[in-house]
Amino acid sequence: MTEAVHVSGGRIFMQLWHVGRISHPSLQPNGALPVAPSAIAPRFGEAYTYEGEKPYFTPRALETEEISSIVEQYRQGAENAKVAGFDGVEIHGAFGYLIDQFLQDNSNQRTDQYGSSIENRARLLMEITEAVVGVWGRGRVGIKLGPSNTYNNMADSEPIKLFSYVVEALNRFDLAYLQIMEASEADLRHGGRKIPTSIFRLLYKGTLMVNGGYEKERANTVLAEGCADLVSFGTLFISNPDLPLRFLLNAPLTPPDSSTYYPSFEPVLEGCPDSGGYTNYPFLVTERALQPVLQEVR
Repeated sequence: MTEAVHVSGGRIFMQLWHVGRISHPSLQPNGALPVAPSAIAPRFGEAYTYEGEKPYFTPRALETEEISSIVEQYRQGAENAKVAGFDGVEIHGAFGYLIDQFLQDNSNQRTDQYGSSIENRARLLMEITEAVVGVWGRGRVGIKLGPSNTYNNMADSEPIKLFSYVVEALNRFDLAYLQIMEASEADLRHGGRKIPTSIFRLLYKGTLMVNGGYEKERANTVLAEGCADLVSFGTLFISNPDLPLRFLLNAPLTPPDSSTYYPSFEPVLEGCPDSGGYTNYPFLVTERALQPVLQEVR
């Protein structure tokens, strides 16, 4: 996969993540409980398993001496990504997964050096970042954060104070980028606060990327105003595999079908038949037909 991306002139980062309490015993060795900073289950939602969605279990709180092994797993994941030919890695610190669970105080009620104060709750992220940067070097590691995120039942009593500390502390790592996931309508419906990215723009000295329901015109405006250095696209890329070309040509966009976002795992286990979604959205034109168009644009 990485070779195919490189042959096409692209770059590709591997996203490193640990879901923590969002997992399920059926996905764990010997049916063990998922791990988390504290033994607190999400109050709503269900876990995705190979047998469909199932209720969350109350996770097991990690012992202090176990946390170094979590850091080591991230370091090994970074090593694996390098061997596989990726150009860098992104540490997933958002959306209610393990790092986010340590950061926010509705899921982290520890009293050791990984809990209580903001500095302590941010410790795991800083240790993981140091380990991963140690593998890849500076400028090859990105981090994703979701200050306004409520997904997977996340919340913090002082989110602006928390994420301002985290963003400023990350300056020392000379990251490839810091990606801020902005508030979605779902976040606001579930009590999330719309925290302006401008707060973090003032604090972060490196390359700042934003994401959150952007389309071409709004993205260009944000870049032109200096509110961010990069804009990433997720939903539009699902249904438009050639999204950059469509932007270049101002071509119509294919709307995504959200009903196919989280299908049963059965098609995957049976060899990925064409059951709709993700990989069967049409390209605008074939590569051969595209050449004259690109020559004219150039």
